[in-house]
Amino acid sequence: MFDDKLIVAGLEIGTSKVCVVVGEAAPGSPLNVLGAGTVPSRGVLKGEIVNPGAAGEDIRRAVAEAESVADAEIGSVFLAVTGAHVHSFNHHGMLQIAAPAHVIGEEDVEQVITSANAVNVPADHTVIHTVRQHFHVDNHDGVVSPVGMAGSRLELDMHVIHGRSHRLQNRIRLVRGLQMEVEAVVFSGRASALAVLTSDQCQQGALLVDLGAGVTEYALYLGGVPRHSGVLPVGGDHLTNDIALGLKVTPHRAEQLRRDHGRVGPAPIPDGGPITLPSEIGFVARTVSVGALNRILHARLMEMLQLIRQDLARAGVLGAFQGSVYLTGGVAQTAGLSALAEHVFQLPATVASSQAAGGVKDILDRPEYSTAVGLVEYGMRHMATGGRGNRLAELFRGWKRRIFSTT
Repeated sequence: MFDDKLIVAGLEIGTSKVCVVVGEAAPGSPLNVLGAGTVPSRGVLKGEIVNPGAAGEDIRRAVAEAESVADAEIGSVFLAVTGAHVHSFNHHGMLQIAAPAHVIGEEDVEQVITSANAVNVPADHTVIHTVRQHFHVDNHDGVVSPVGMAGSRLELDMHVIHGRSHRLQNRIRLVRGLQMEVEAVVFSGRASALAVLTSDQCQQGALLVDLGAGVTEYALYLGGVPRHSGVLPVGGDHLTNDIALGLKVTPHRAEQLRRDHGRVGPAPIPDGGPITLPSEIGFVARTVSVGALNRILHARLMEMLQLIRQDLARAGVLGAFQGSVYLTGGVAQTAGLSALAEHVFQLPATVASSQAAGGVKDILDRPEYSTAVGLVEYGMRHMATGGRGNRLAELFRGWKRRIFSTT
């Protein structure tokens, strides 16, 4: 008897790590994570590829490790994209119902979807996602399925995520140069949300904040649909740099201090006991203050969260938001960060990791894997519904899509 499980791989080319996660699922079954390959990233800065040669070698190593751990061959991937060039907006499509009885049919729904998908973005940008929000029939808002309803006007709201074409092309070209196909590209913030958030949380209201090494992505959900997405070009590396400058230590030592002793809260942490640092090349042994370390962390993390709040306010989605804040990514493990987020947003906040049903626990329990796990979740849903890539396929003449074989 044939095994009908589908094997899908997600690739995140991040600032601190290149990560490949492999998962499997049968139709109608939840995702099971088989394994991952992770190597330090050498060719990425602030989420952008700056050294394709080094990044390509890192991808090769991460893929080889993932194939070995998961006992699977990776021929194609769902690829994460991010960077300060990624933006979002909400778009509206409308259709007058021409049927004599004004009863909405499948053809009308297809036409209004086509209308809503006809979006204008800057000439050097490409649409990454168009995500359906809600239909409206005349003055009836929040319609989920309008087929069979009577009305004279059908409207549809869409959430649009777009980015600079050449930046997106660089990632796709890099992967294809390694003899792998890109099934689809996925905004990292959307991937993380798929991994971390449940449908109930999205319905109640959820702000997902993924704090990575080079950038921080965020996505706000209201009524079960995305209402705003964005990228803040600041992450853990900036925290490390602040500590290195403020305490006059090496970046390596600053990273260790941040991970081992960093703590934040609603107010700056008061002075604590000293930390003795042994001598290293160019630096004599010395002591630093825990309080000084954490005041530096507090200032930068407070600023980052406040910038996200300001962007949500400008987008007009903050006032209606009464849900919870979910923190993920490597920096989310900073002690006390959820309390600081609660203070900034005046809402409940918690550190969250993957909601996948099963698999390698060490991957599922670590927030830094959220994006890569979400890529696999996206891939499973994408393939289960007969997805055919996305608009970035149009960036390459002769794009070929690998057909997934059941394994």
